Amino acid sequence: MSKKVSMEVINPCAAGIDVGSRSHYAAIGQAESDVREFGVYNENLLEMAQWFLGNGIRTVAMESTGTYWQSLYAALQSAGLEVILCNGKFTKNIKGKKTDVQDCQWIQKLHTLGLLSGSFLPDEATEQLRTYCRHRTNLLEQAAGTTKKMQKYLRLLNLRLDVVVKDVAGLSGLAMIDAICKGETNPERLAAYRHGNCKKSKEEIAKALQWNGRKDYLFALGHEYQMYQNLQSKITECDGEIEKLLNEQIGQDDNKKQHAIDKKVYKKVNKNTPKNMDINLLSYQYFEGIDLLAIEGVSYSTILTLMSEVGNGIHKFESAKQFSSWLRLSPNNKISGGKVLSNKIPKGSNRLKIALRNAANAIGNLKDTALSNFFKRIAFRKGRVSAISATARKLAVIIWNMLVKKVPYRAETTYEFLDQKRKRKVQEMKKLIARFDIRTDELNLQL
Repeated sequence: MSKKVSMEVINPCAAGIDVGSRSHYAAIGQAESDVREFGVYNENLLEMAQWFLGNGIRTVAMESTGTYWQSLYAALQSAGLEVILCNGKFTKNIKGKKTDVQDCQWIQKLHTLGLLSGSFLPDEATEQLRTYCRHRTNLLEQAAGTTKKMQKYLRLLNLRLDVVVKDVAGLSGLAMIDAICKGETNPERLAAYRHGNCKKSKEEIAKALQWNGRKDYLFALGHEYQMYQNLQSKITECDGEIEKLLNEQIGQDDNKKQHAIDKKVYKKVNKNTPKNMDINLLSYQYFEGIDLLAIEGVSYSTILTLMSEVGNGIHKFESAKQFSSWLRLSPNNKISGGKVLSNKIPKGSNRLKIALRNAANAIGNLKDTALSNFFKRIAFRKGRVSAISATARKLAVIIWNMLVKKVPYRAETTYEFLDQKRKRKVQEMKKLIARFDIRTDELNLQL
């Protein structure tokens, strides 16, 4: 006896696209005539959009890797089509021969049956901010590379600046490198560029700066120093564009620009923090009166990463669990036969997850705070790596509740934490005393 299994059609006017680097394959049905190949030029993208509209298509699903999908996504959206971007692991076909035609038809079939869910995509303003912030991160990484090379050539020149100063790219280190590149070789004169905060004395610094006369290494050092200075100027320009974009976004909303907050002098500012930009005020206005910097361990870079990677799109997540799962900070429970086979955090990462883990690591070094006590309890039982993941997830839950539910952060102080411990101990003592009294009464009755 043969049986047929039918599935309900959720999106009757659906299309599927397999995005490629040189051509895109689009399908509006399962027949051979329903598949067409389009180029990647702008006129080809507009032609694809008109083909969809002419065949009554209203929603489109696409699967892509890299950045090949962005121009196509913008063109289809501007044509009035609903577009979703799917993760490649959810569009894998069953075992068999793989072709671009079969892939686009399989995507179209899954989307017609409503079996595909779209990936998270920020709005246009957040995407622009993300471009600036990611470019700034790349510039910082390049500057870190030039710093390592400067340190290498200084060591080859027998100028052991890395031993006597904490940071070669600090105030003292850069002043001495600038003098060395200009031809200064006298150790005493170089030591005179020592900043007042430097712990080493001028005499010890002079001992470490004995040049060996290699001009080839000096030439390479000069080039690396010039590249470092050029990258720093580019980072400053990028900071200006970030501040300009944030001010434009805040200035267009009356609810945002009316907020004001005092400066946080206790927050540490390192050399990679954007200069001439009050991130404390900008983030407070951007999130409409929510002070995320009140969370201990959260730095300016963490807030900037949150604004650029998610922004106000955090409201798209229905719950804190969904947000932490998207960040891949929640355990991935695999259950079979009623047993939990694995509960490890799933693989994969993004910039916001890395920022939250860095903040969690910083929280682990704090003393007598609610989050640091939580970190230490987990670290005692499962180790520091697990504590970082657990604290990062806790930060994600706190941030979601603050931004979505508009709940201010109230840190549990050390004294409140100690009071709770004392109350628990008093209750335990009362229970022991009550048990002791009962046993005493039983002994008296027996006697």
